[in-house]
Amino acid sequence: MIEFSAERPNGRAMLVLGGGGYTALMAGREGVQVALWLNGLGYQAFVLIHRFPNAENGEAAPLDDAIAAMRAIRASGVREVGAVGLSSGGHLAACLAAEYPAEWASEPGDSYRPDVMVIGYGPISTNAKGRTIVADKAPLPPAEKQAMYDRLQPDAQLLPAPPPAFIVYSGNDPVVPVENAFRLHRAIVEAKGTSELHIFADAPHGFALDTPGLPVSRWPALCEAWLRQIGFLDD
Repeated sequence: MIEFSAERPNGRAMLVLGGGGYTALMAGREGVQVALWLNGLGYQAFVLIHRFPNAENGEAAPLDDAIAAMRAIRASGVREVGAVGLSSGGHLAACLAAEYPAEWASEPGDSYRPDVMVIGYGPISTNAKGRTIVADKAPLPPAEKQAMYDRLQPDAQLLPAPPPAFIVYSGNDPVVPVENAFRLHRAIVEAKGTSELHIFADAPHGFALDTPGLPVSRWPALCEAWLRQIGFLDD
């Protein structure tokens, strides 16, 4: 976990979860760049360098690392902690608000749930067996990665009264179907939570913070306004 401190801290923190499909980690443009944007808003930011689900680490490794990070941030004395996740990091962030698999060895407790979630173009459940959008989609290698997606479906396993969520996707994303956004939004509302959903009609997968000239480049400003509205960012 890499810490980035704000010049004018607001007393809150964000755990930043970059993408990479759980086989690589976009720690720069979906990690460090996001952390620096959050620093500009006053948040202390922590970029997670997590393990991947594979034969060596097992299927629970990324979630266990994210849970450990949330606990460590709170143990440091930060009063409110959110999670910002993009692509596979968006899936991981949503898992922090979902039920932890009872059969997994870890005993996570309840200290890891984020106070807010910002989720961008995450594969929430369309990689799970029986819930894919692409017909006859082949299992994703390695086997532990597919097993993780099968077992961790945040929209179907969301805990009651989930934290407020800002959700942003591309309507024509060729990698992560926009159905993921609709599934998560519906699940949050049905669980008595609040969700702000933004779908940009034409944007590339992995748009992050560096798509100048496209409408989707406005999403950080929209997110900032939402954070102020819900009281997680002071004027």
